[in-house]
Parts: sequence; C-alpha cells; structure tokens
Amino acid sequence: MRAQNNFKKGAVEMLLLHILKEQGDCYGYQFSKLIKELSDDYLTVPEGSLYPALYKLIEKGYISDYKKPAGKRMIRVYYHLEASGEERLAYLKNEFYETNRSIEKILDYDFPVES
Repeated sequence: MRAQNNFKKGAVEMLLLHILKEQGDCYGYQFSKLIKELSDDYLTVPEGSLYPALYKLIEKGYISDYKKPAGKRMIRVYYHLEASGEERLAYLKNEFYETNRSIEKILDYDFPVES
C-alpha cells in the first residue's frame, strides 16, 4: 500500500500551508503539481481532498483567497497565507517532527531477546 493511500488530512493541511509560506500565493492546480513533483511522484492530492482542505483553512482564517484573471475568459482563485496560518504551520510541523521522532525511537529500539 502506497503512503498516499493513507495520507492524513493534517498532512495535506501542513503541506498546503508550507507551500504557501515558501512559494507564495498559489492556485489549486499549482498545489497538486508541486506536491507531486517535490515528492518525486510519490504523493498525490486528489481534488476531492485538496479543495475541502483549502476551504477548511479559509474558514479557520489560516489562508485567504482572491480571484485573478488568467487569459481572456478564465479566472483563477489564488490562496494567500495569513499570519495565523504561519502560526498553525509552525504548530503542525512541530507535531509532525515530534511524532516522527517518537515513532523512530520505537522502531529503532532493540527489544531484548527472550531465551
């Protein structure tokens, strides 16, 4: 089973906030493309997960959105990281690293061999 099949919503939230912090304002397709490219095609975030996560971040005030023309007839919705989103990202990253360190400690533990 690939990791993307068990991808947690919190991880998507963290990745979206991180991309906005590092890349700047983005529109939906950019997120999907960047996640796929930066993970060497290992992670994908389908639209059914991406947009609900973005809407949730907007509702909580972590990001905002605005529309911008793209060509003659198309309008793109861009997403912008707010200060509260930077705070949320710091919290999520800390939780992620602490959880990973704890899991690694368990996986690296040498259990005593019973005779």
